[in-house]
Amino acid sequence: MKNLIIIIHANGQQDMSDLLRNLDVVSGFTFTRVEGHGEQSEQDMFLSARDKVVGFVPRMRVDILLEGTDVETVLSAVRTTSNGGRFEGVYWCVDVEQSGRL
Repeated sequence: MKNLIIIIHANGQQDMSDLLRNLDVVSGFTFTRVEGHGEQSEQDMFLSARDKVVGFVPRMRVDILLEGTDVETVLSAVRTTSNGGRFEGVYWCVDVEQSGRL
């Protein structure tokens, strides 16, 4: 099992949700509000005047539990849909040793 973690601008939440709901390999996902701190590019089309003043960018963290073989399928769909920078952000993938319901 893998946990694919994607960080995108908060404005992309609905589009990301729509995309993930339409992928057969995704059985569920979690959104968490996060704040992006660091050097921001002036070319970032989502960077607003507010973001520049307050010093952080509102972001969404998306956690998706997947079979290891499905990670590239999801990333490919995100990249294809992201033409034009809709999901400009970062991702990483980590091994999940155990998961279940409580």
